[in-house]
Amino acid sequence: MTQQHPRRPLRRALPPWRRLLPTWRMTVGGLLGLLLLGIAGFVTLYLLVPVPDANAHAVAQSNVYYWSDGTTELARTGTVNREDIPIERIPADTQHAVVSAEDRSFYRNKGIDLKGMLRAAWLNLSRGSADGLQGGSTITQQYVKNYYLTQDQTVSRKAKELFIALKVDQQRSKGDILAGYLNSSYFGRNAYGIQTAARAYYGVDATALTTAQSAYLAALLQAPSAYDVRTATPANREKAIARWGYVLDGMVQLGFLDQPARAALTFPEPIDPQPAKSLGGQAGYLVDIADDYLAKTGVLDAATLKAGGWKITTTFDRTRQDALVRAVRQELTDELDPAARPATDTDIRVSGASVDPATGRMVAAYGGADYAAQPYNDALRQDNQIGSTFKPIDLAAALDSARTTQDGRRITTQTVYDGTSGRQVVGGPGAYAPPNEDSTDYGPITLRHAMARSVNSVYAQLGTDAGLPTVRDTAIRLGLPATVRGLDPANPSMTLGTATPSAVDLAAVYAALANHGQAIAPWTVQRLERPGLGAVPALPGHPARTAVSRGTADAVTDVLRDVISSRGTGAAALALGRPAAGKTGTTDGNLSAWFAGYTPELATAVGLFRENPKTHAKETLAGTAGYSRVNGGTFPTLIWTAYMTDALRGGRIQSFDLEPTRGNTQPPEPPSPAPGPSTTAPATPGPTAPSGTPAPSPSAPTGPSAPPPASPSRTATTAEPDAAAPSAGPASPSP
Repeated sequence: MTQQHPRRPLRRALPPWRRLLPTWRMTVGGLLGLLLLGIAGFVTLYLLVPVPDANAHAVAQSNVYYWSDGTTELARTGTVNREDIPIERIPADTQHAVVSAEDRSFYRNKGIDLKGMLRAAWLNLSRGSADGLQGGSTITQQYVKNYYLTQDQTVSRKAKELFIALKVDQQRSKGDILAGYLNSSYFGRNAYGIQTAARAYYGVDATALTTAQSAYLAALLQAPSAYDVRTATPANREKAIARWGYVLDGMVQLGFLDQPARAALTFPEPIDPQPAKSLGGQAGYLVDIADDYLAKTGVLDAATLKAGGWKITTTFDRTRQDALVRAVRQELTDELDPAARPATDTDIRVSGASVDPATGRMVAAYGGADYAAQPYNDALRQDNQIGSTFKPIDLAAALDSARTTQDGRRITTQTVYDGTSGRQVVGGPGAYAPPNEDSTDYGPITLRHAMARSVNSVYAQLGTDAGLPTVRDTAIRLGLPATVRGLDPANPSMTLGTATPSAVDLAAVYAALANHGQAIAPWTVQRLERPGLGAVPALPGHPARTAVSRGTADAVTDVLRDVISSRGTGAAALALGRPAAGKTGTTDGNLSAWFAGYTPELATAVGLFRENPKTHAKETLAGTAGYSRVNGGTFPTLIWTAYMTDALRGGRIQSFDLEPTRGNTQPPEPPSPAPGPSTTAPATPGPTAPSGTPAPSPSAPTGPSAPPPASPSRTATTAEPDAAAPSAGPASPSP
């Protein structure tokens, strides 16, 4: 029998869609081809991208700042302050601290860290920009960027950085790379390189740096200006110390430091910043403010700015700046007679800022007597309570939100409140009964009159009636930063000025009121150039935003005109001789005194405080020039008046164009005739007295606390009581 072969099974025809898909052989082949193509491209780029010469940063130019006219030079800065030192002179702990802070795989990687780059990319995608973008760059890449390339955030620059880093890692030792990085990095305080950083922060040579000091300098690399604990905000100081701890923990993790030694370390406080001698007088303060503006708006980071080559035209008007300095000297410095003044009078500090309400341009500022002697910029500091200069915000909040009193009456500027001192505030969180200054009882009193006399009990109740969250929101819309201390709606004392904005911030609020409720954030740079050194970033615009309605702003202005009257606490400002509105402020314990005010064309805030130069602790103003108490209606108002008189001299006298609103019914007191060129503000600061009781005449002392005789150019006036930020109430911060 013939054996039959089994039939092979018939191959089934493939469906049409299946023929469109590549086979596994095609897929594998394609992937291998792409891989080979990628490798070939990578090798080609590696061979083609050369290691360039050092960039222009090595021979950086100065930055030149100009006054608002764009031609008159204000200051020069930016010369690179750097002294290169070899790796042998850099302590091992300093080297290890920087590695722990910036690139913990430095001694293992080949110039780049793909794992770190992928991790950074994932963090950026998952967290967004809220926590700050992660770079993923190695120390070698950062050195390449600093020394060979630029700070430009472009794909081409980043690609070059990667290939050059690979080559540099092959051509140079890790010690050379680390030395190059440490010599080219910016540490803040105009210090490039570890040697100048050691001197700038600790006054020592780099060879003498301790482990704790090394860790702090390494921490600075992430945010040099923000992490300088001698000038940082409280929040940034906490971040800087946390970063210092992170560096030390990394040293332990990498085996560079024992845990017991790490636990024994305490934070090494750096020395005070030492100013550049070329920035003496007022120049350094104005440059600080311009630099702060560029940094906060994101136009230029600190490192790019310090690299030099920039031409910066500011908004500062030289004539008005000189007028502000002259006013401080005329009304305060000359009053503090060296032959008779107490020794503590040398610790008196003034902060000031002046803004054009219509444009937001800052035209003048006062940060201190001399930047070379006092590098702290008092115009920018946010640690002095503003007291009763906050009360216009309470009024604006109540009017703008159309609130009612506790008994249902609609709030207007003519609404009557109980002005009894120490009266319990109704409807607020917790028990709160702030006293009026000198415990003066006013009885039934309108909001208009209570503003002129700065009655605490009335405005504490008004702020509560308006709603504390509404008051806070109004303050922020008008120009106070949301981050300042004391702006807490859980604390009813906020209504009386526990907030701590800078003079610039306070001037912004009053400028918004002068501009009929349209707020423009103050700005200080009008032109930016960098000839021959690449593209220049665009400056931001300055749009106005509605903070409060025009009716509200104009009603507040109308009330504040009464403060500058014979019945108001700002009576000394009547000597300006033109329409003006403003508010005095004096804080609890007499730790600071303020006057903020405006004409239709200019808004200015002036603050006064005393600070111990060694401990930086705040001290009472009582006793200044022999006076028992220094209120906002004294030196701050005198300085404001003298400055505004000078700054506006020769200009057309303008009236407030107020929108008719219910409550705007009382005409202001006519101002006194404008003083002549040689006339000073005719008011002498002195001890305050209860309502209706004249203050003692400076020429007739009545006791140990009476002021010394007045100078011939001044005449005495009755001082009206001004409000103090209360110490009563829940969680009221100390001024």
